[in-house]
Amino acid sequence: MRDPKLQAFGQRVRELRKNKGWSQEQFADLAGLDRSYMGHIERGEKNITLLKIYQISDALKLPPQSLFERSKS
Repeated sequence: MRDPKLQAFGQRVRELRKNKGWSQEQFADLAGLDRSYMGHIERGEKNITLLKIYQISDALKLPPQSLFERSKS
């Protein structure tokens, strides 16, 4: 069973990526991650490290804490 916190984080990453209009492959490349690894993150299958969180937030040009905010929809 997947952890709800990991799922929420992955959903937030996916939401922010889609808001930028990026494919998962484009985003993974910008973040310096493998596309399949990014898929695992977005599906809540990976408990990622702090360094990966910073890579993702840097690619999005957003502060890391924005990755933990709940969607407003």
